[in-house]
Amino acid sequence: MLTEVRNQIKVIFLSLKYNIMREMTNKVTFLSNILFMILNNSSFIIQWVVLFSLKQEIGGYTIKEIILLWGIASGTFGLSRIVFSRAFELSELIIEGKLDTFLVQPKNVFLSAITSETKISAIGDLIYGYICLLVYGVTFSNFILFTIFLITGGIIVAAFASIVNCISFWIVKGDFFADALNNIIIDFATYPGSIFKEGVKILFYTVVPVGFANYLPVETILNFNFVNFVCIIGFTVIITALAFAVFYKGLKRYSSSNLMNSRI
Repeated sequence: MLTEVRNQIKVIFLSLKYNIMREMTNKVTFLSNILFMILNNSSFIIQWVVLFSLKQEIGGYTIKEIILLWGIASGTFGLSRIVFSRAFELSELIIEGKLDTFLVQPKNVFLSAITSETKISAIGDLIYGYICLLVYGVTFSNFILFTIFLITGGIIVAAFASIVNCISFWIVKGDFFADALNNIIIDFATYPGSIFKEGVKILFYTVVPVGFANYLPVETILNFNFVNFVCIIGFTVIITALAFAVFYKGLKRYSSSNLMNSRI
């Protein structure tokens, strides 16, 4: 069992390595995509600076906490799309019958599919996340927590994207529904969770897990709570297991397109 897990992790890293190497064939495009993403994210912080010049705090957050929130949101978004980019495009693979390529490989079909591409501009998101941490103030403990929460957040976001995209196994045009739910996480991840009413908060910790991906990690870094830390890890494990279960349940309904493509 441990050998299989180790081998699968090795395959994921090899896939990531070759995806990045393929994109680096054009170094100018590669670097410009990363740089422009960092600059794009920076422009949104300017809006918050203007807001905080008018009001001292928003939902109990000062500009310092907002920068940390942006760091978690940006880094989580970046990591999920660097490693699991195809999780957000599973509907396309399902609808167009493009899973054939992965079904014939002697590897885990689900992991092979969602790690088969890398969004290069997302590297800029990940770098920007650590820039935000640097601005917030780096200590050994918050660097470790920040890194752990980027990993858990990236996995949560990718697992959620996989689950909602798997709706396409059962529903025609399920990709529109999946995109709408994925956009909710993106739209609300950079706002303090404290500004929302209780009903909305419950939604963010259940149906759309932006709470476990972003809000709770920020609170745990600001004021470490071991229970919160365990909850984040536990939720990550649960939603990952659920993503695997939903994918393989849906795979039984998959219709091949008889494509003769291959992937090395």
